Amino acid sequence: MSAPERIPPRSVTATDPAAAELLARGELTVRGRIREASNAALYCTVTHEDREAACVYKPVAGERPLWDFPDGTLAGREAAAYEVSRATGWDLVPPTVLRDGPYGEGMCQLWIDTAPGAELLALVDGEEPGPGWKAIGFAEAGEGRTALLVHADDDRLRRLSVLDAVINNADRKGGHLLPTADGRLYGIDHGVTFNTENKLRTLLWGWAGEPLPEEALDVLRGLRDALAPAGPLTAALAPLITPAEIDATRARVDSLLASGTHPEPGGDWPPIPWPPV
Repeated sequence: MSAPERIPPRSVTATDPAAAELLARGELTVRGRIREASNAALYCTVTHEDREAACVYKPVAGERPLWDFPDGTLAGREAAAYEVSRATGWDLVPPTVLRDGPYGEGMCQLWIDTAPGAELLALVDGEEPGPGWKAIGFAEAGEGRTALLVHADDDRLRRLSVLDAVINNADRKGGHLLPTADGRLYGIDHGVTFNTENKLRTLLWGWAGEPLPEEALDVLRGLRDALAPAGPLTAALAPLITPAEIDATRARVDSLLASGTHPEPGGDWPPIPWPPV
């Protein structure tokens, strides 16, 4: 009598409601290291029952110390960014959990396959962006040439700029933007977020000072309710960031609603990350 045929595990995508559970409960197997990452980042597979997926695991033990963020907190901030993203309904951050792994506690995030050829950033000649683009600022383009750095006037990027303002993202680079074949856009690398001081540093300044769209205002009102002391988002963030950081997040949401506009660069912090990509 032959053995029953083994059914291969079902692959889980970012839109699958079971993705977060798989990341939290599945068995992690390290397949390699992502060498270009500034902190230890391991490419893994995660398997649970009949489901599997590729993921990134960043152990706390592999985090480099930073002068302006407490040691050992970056993984929790990554998971907190996912919780805020999920609360917006925009789902701009891949499913992310804080869990134990082969090298101790760390962040585990679903791997996202990107679509080639999706142009979101560009360097152009001239002093004004063309139709469909927003200006970021001037940058050195090599051989002494200066060019205008622009990003696409894209609703997905605009939503991400609002999320970044809420979570106080100090490092929104071009390489952290992941467009997919199904037309979605994800943002990754949210370890330097939720600081109580204003540290917003991003490439997505194209809408600075412009009125927030009504869609964004509706989302911010929902976040304000969810961040009430007994709100569901407050409860989700409590194990991941400090009470002071939750209070500061609540204050940023209130400030955005009060102004009704996209934030503008401040003078006390470099507004654009380096390198920008």
